[in-house]
Amino acid sequence: MARRSTQPVAGPAPATVPTDAALRVRGLDVTFTTRRGDVPAVRGVDLDIAAGEVLVLLGESGSGKSVTARAVMGLLDSGGVRVDAGEIRVAGHDVATGDPDHVRSLRGSTMALVFQDALSALNPVLSIGDQLGEVFRLHRGASRRAARAEAVELLRLVGIPAPQRRVRDFPHQFSGGMRQRILIAMAVALGPRLLIADEPTTALDVTVQAQILDLIDRLRRELGMGVLLITHDLGVAAELADRVAVMYAGRIVETGTVTETLDAPAHPYTAALLRSVPDLADPGEPLRPIPGSPPNLLALPTGCAFHPRCLRADDRCRADRPPRRALARPGRTTACHHAEEDVDATV
Repeated sequence: MARRSTQPVAGPAPATVPTDAALRVRGLDVTFTTRRGDVPAVRGVDLDIAAGEVLVLLGESGSGKSVTARAVMGLLDSGGVRVDAGEIRVAGHDVATGDPDHVRSLRGSTMALVFQDALSALNPVLSIGDQLGEVFRLHRGASRRAARAEAVELLRLVGIPAPQRRVRDFPHQFSGGMRQRILIAMAVALGPRLLIADEPTTALDVTVQAQILDLIDRLRRELGMGVLLITHDLGVAAELADRVAVMYAGRIVETGTVTETLDAPAHPYTAALLRSVPDLADPGEPLRPIPGSPPNLLALPTGCAFHPRCLRADDRCRADRPPRRALARPGRTTACHHAEEDVDATV
């Protein structure tokens, strides 16, 4: 992959997201209280998503991606969880300090979440028509007949064949890919400004995966939604993303456009993720996994959390945690002491 200069510049990254942004997050912290102590699951997360933009949140399992999504949705209000944020705004609505009833009313109408396990997310004893129609009955006061008609149109929108017949079927009567389409239909029913898709293609074969990604992309363009797509799949990011944010140990360690980030990673963790992907041009080449394991959030290493697994770590990396700073290109940031050096993902 080609290398590009990543010289840092002074000052914060310039604001590039318009005032009608689908999502704006500043200083998000999420802490879980356990018997063994406080677990800092998310620390200092900033996110911006413009209307009609797709931001992919990349990282290994346990890096804090799904917790970030649920915090944005206001779904972490149970005991043992503390959410602190300077700002969380969805289409201008204050989620961080807003009235809980108001935030609850935003779910479905202004922001929506697609879960990764469609079979668990759907009620097995209710027909698809009842589950889709419930959205219109609760949010718009629609009659049962009108809600059923809306459900049929939603199934048609997401490409379910014979929607007038299938609307009476139950979740177990659909394939995995169709159930995922139904979840997406439920999420976009009221035309939300922000769609959060949490690993929407997990456990699907590559053909169905491509169909689901095409569906999300088409609906994003047609409805003008901002999309936060959570994945650990670099292929998904390359196909769908406008911009990428890379998470490690609860922090965002790199942001940039998908082309810049995947062609010229500015953080060693991003480069390590790219090195671990099989190279189709050389199928005999052995895989190069990232050494070690993700850190224990109860006992994070000093300095940079990635330094025990980083081939370029030095004494400064082990002692001082690097702040996330802007690079020469607008919107490009990284949290690495070696940001002034080129990082080659192919080395």
